[in-house]
Amino acid sequence: MGDLGFWRLAEADPDRLALVDPEGGEHTAGDLLARANQAAHGLRALGLGTGDTLAVLLPNGVELIELFLAALQVGVRITPINFHLVGPEVAYILTDSEAKAFVAHERFAQVAIDAADEAGFPVEARFAAGSIDGFRPLAELGGDQPTTAPEDRTTGAAMHYTSGTTGRPKGVRRDLAPIGPDDMAELMGYLPNLFGIAPRDGHVHLTVSPLYHTAVLMWTGNALSLGHTVVLMDKWRAEETLQLIERHGVTYSHMVPTQFVRLLDLPEETRARYDVSSLRNMVHGAAPCPPEVKRRMIDWWGDTIQEYYAATEGGGTVITAAEWLERPGSVGSPWPGSEVRIYDDEGNQLGPGQVGTVYMSLMADFEYKGDRQKTDDNRIDGFFTVGDLGELDDDGYLYLRDRKSDMIISGGVNIYPAEIEGELITHPKVADVAVFGIPHADWGEEIKAVVETPEGVEGSPEVEAEILEWAATRMARFKLPRSVDFVETLPREPNGKLMKRRLRDPYWADADSQI
Repeated sequence: MGDLGFWRLAEADPDRLALVDPEGGEHTAGDLLARANQAAHGLRALGLGTGDTLAVLLPNGVELIELFLAALQVGVRITPINFHLVGPEVAYILTDSEAKAFVAHERFAQVAIDAADEAGFPVEARFAAGSIDGFRPLAELGGDQPTTAPEDRTTGAAMHYTSGTTGRPKGVRRDLAPIGPDDMAELMGYLPNLFGIAPRDGHVHLTVSPLYHTAVLMWTGNALSLGHTVVLMDKWRAEETLQLIERHGVTYSHMVPTQFVRLLDLPEETRARYDVSSLRNMVHGAAPCPPEVKRRMIDWWGDTIQEYYAATEGGGTVITAAEWLERPGSVGSPWPGSEVRIYDDEGNQLGPGQVGTVYMSLMADFEYKGDRQKTDDNRIDGFFTVGDLGELDDDGYLYLRDRKSDMIISGGVNIYPAEIEGELITHPKVADVAVFGIPHADWGEEIKAVVETPEGVEGSPEVEAEILEWAATRMARFKLPRSVDFVETLPREPNGKLMKRRLRDPYWADADSQI
């Protein structure tokens, strides 16, 4: 193989700036490597071997990066846990992942204690960044170990848990390749290469979302292994993003459409205050981007805006800003080595212009840990799906319509909420919006919109009427919401995914209670 991979590069150039933590602390590649090596030795001393799991409940910070770089050297699977979960949910992941070590941050102390106790997790394998009752200081995991590389290095992997919108979350578990971590890191460099991001070319990556998300950790890990400096954010703020871009000469990041909306919500004078000319590749994915939002971001950041469609399980498609302007709404064509197909509910492959379930070819086989049935149910002919609906055009460009589970059927007509949300979000009194179906005695379902208003605007019958009257000038009548409810904040995960079931379920529960 070549000469890429964080560990190789750090040994060759230990004084290079590798990481800027959320507090502004700077970490050279050599320092990061030494601490990652110590943690790798510590994991082995604790009894973790190839294929074992390390679970972490940590915010974005140097501790998570060090443990990630340690696990990947000794064949350990690292499972970053969503720190918004509560004790029983974390306990489930600890048990299901068969974790043999658990590292938590004192910020999440009570959740960590509750989870470890419920899971019956061994006291000697609990570690804390900071202080947590009953947890060993993280320094005891490798603090007295050598800073040299461990022997018999073999690649580990991240094992993320899906969001579990239907039933319990499942770990996406891939077989470990019997090669060294640097060689695996070099192979993983294919993803940034799809966007023209090359190794050791002065790039600076800004991590804006929690590292417990698959794409966020993948992009951050790839940046380290390509010899790029990584700047970590802890809690995302729109103006701080612009400040960091200017201060560190950020060239690329991985963002989600909700962050675009918040950036565009900044006053024009605030946006103009910061120099963002260093930007080269601002990649977005994970959630549909309303066309008007994307168009405004392209107007602001130009052809740096790039999009892809993929999933924790694999992928996918890519599209440049220029291609998108020619095909508004598309999420791109398959990247090299990938293929996208559309199937109907009977498993028949559909042609261009026909809406069905989107399936992508597997990059590497995987299984949902402990759930062979779920693994089999999302496969057709070696292709997998995450349940999205879409269609291909004659040139093979993919257009997403919605999640299959979110589609509204009203009076026998299929209605796609994402399209409606993309229009409503452009109204000045709409800061965020969710559209879904609620029960209707005659039509089966009717369209409901739930709106988060911007600061200084209060939801009211007058605002509802204003939004609906405006919407009638933008969409066909059958797509119009019949009513608008207002909430203080919509429930979104930090990666931008809307937890729509939290909003939708009470309406259906109320209907069920009246039967």
